[in-house]
Amino acid sequence: MTTTPTHITGVRAISIPVNDQEAALRFYVETLGFSVLRDNPTPNGGRWIELAPGEDNPVVTLEPEAPDLTRGAIAIRFTTNDAEAAHAALAAASVDTDEILRWAGVPPMFAFRDPDGNVFSITETT
Repeated sequence: MTTTPTHITGVRAISIPVNDQEAALRFYVETLGFSVLRDNPTPNGGRWIELAPGEDNPVVTLEPEAPDLTRGAIAIRFTTNDAEAAHAALAAASVDTDEILRWAGVPPMFAFRDPDGNVFSITETT
């Protein structure tokens, strides 16, 4: 198999479609604990919002959603040092979470949804 050289060197940002950027910003900062890296107006009346879920991770952006967007698939898998504690904290904050999956040979993980219905998962790193 031959490979084609690429100029792509990494992942800078992962965009999350949201209905209301201000409400989403509150959820991601106040509930999930992300840090705001940038929050600037855009020429079309929106905002360019960049968040950091932790150190040395791709940036997460909160983008105004497209009109024909379909939600549901888990596209982003976040990490935690303690799935049980992360699950308990999100449940206490009334975040829509699934039960923690515990399969032999696989790290504990669970799915959760943001207020816009985007689905994510959190996997424990060991």
